[in-house]
Amino acid sequence: MNINSNFLKLQKSYLFTEIAARTKAYEVAHPHHQVIKMGIGDVSRPIVPAIIEALHKTTDEMGDIRTFRGYGAEEGCHFLRQAIADHDYAPLGITFGADEVFISDGAATDIGNLCDIFGSPNKVAILDPVYPEYVEVTVMAGRSGVFANGMWSDIVYLPTTAENNFCPDVPQEHVDIIYLCYPNNPTGTALTRAQLQRFVDYALEHEAVIIFDSAYEAYITSDEIPHSIYELRGAKECAIEIRSYSKTAGFTALRCSYTVVPKELMGRDNEGKKVSLNSLWLRRQCTKYNGTSYLIQRAAEASYSPAGKAQIRTNIDYYMENARNIRLTLQQMGFAVYGGEHAPYIWVKTPDNLSSWDMFDMLLNKYQIVSTPGVGFGPSGEGYIRFSAFNSQENTQLALSRLTL
Repeated sequence: MNINSNFLKLQKSYLFTEIAARTKAYEVAHPHHQVIKMGIGDVSRPIVPAIIEALHKTTDEMGDIRTFRGYGAEEGCHFLRQAIADHDYAPLGITFGADEVFISDGAATDIGNLCDIFGSPNKVAILDPVYPEYVEVTVMAGRSGVFANGMWSDIVYLPTTAENNFCPDVPQEHVDIIYLCYPNNPTGTALTRAQLQRFVDYALEHEAVIIFDSAYEAYITSDEIPHSIYELRGAKECAIEIRSYSKTAGFTALRCSYTVVPKELMGRDNEGKKVSLNSLWLRRQCTKYNGTSYLIQRAAEASYSPAGKAQIRTNIDYYMENARNIRLTLQQMGFAVYGGEHAPYIWVKTPDNLSSWDMFDMLLNKYQIVSTPGVGFGPSGEGYIRFSAFNSQENTQLALSRLTL
């Protein structure tokens, strides 16, 4: 019996595991200190009433013979798929059929599972810094090459740094798969339509596919920033979009997301014949996924009700007030600060050439604040830390007051 040896290539210390271990060690050694966690992007606000009401109602349905449901469609219930098309895309002037939307249990799940429908030889490009999962799934799929000096030999890195105003260049060589996340995690920055159009044009020219993670689109505050890659000319022919309810509707415990695979999007088989990626993804999901819970899908549907939209907007505004306060406070302290305007993340340059982990340790040990070391997101993240705006406003203000004493 042989294993998938690509798993053995994965680096021993996963970023968030190491953060948790160092934080736990500090808490054990200092049990009377209140540690404020502003690193991992978990939400703190409760599920909004409109969604809770839907969960209660649907739970009652499952206890009544007249409304009980068994297995659902693996690709998702039609009511939610249609609601997504009607509420998330139609207002942007984008038309999708319900059969181009696929429901899942989290964006991370689909980021990994999409590897199933692409051949191993495909060349991958990622932003640097980048959310670690894009790299990890590329390694698991055997597309990474050899790891040396913090980088994988077969991955094309696209630096996204202060030096290029966090606007990366398109790949300077041919690639087949491009992972993009905008608004960006970890830097909290965003691209305009013109800047993102360059990637769409590149993908069309090279017959590449863009896997576009737009988990934070609800946090966008400017009309210059597209809410969907499909707002751009030609994107339906080259892009897959993934969205999550985790940070929008507070579903980090409920787990629900969706992936849009347009019918216009094609790949090629070994003989060069065009093949529908929509049909491949449908087959993959129907074979290897049992479907997202009916209760959770009804809860997600409730996020599109007038009450649900208003209540969710209140929570998003709450988190963005945290982001604003973090950004302004750190700027006033003299830090170079980025992001936090269209995303709930603030990207901060460390002072005095401190390494990312040294800055993490200093913040933890001196101020009892947990951040995320930028180097954990890639080589270009060294010398930065990321703050999350997802804690309570009370804890955020307490953390900021500690820094400014």
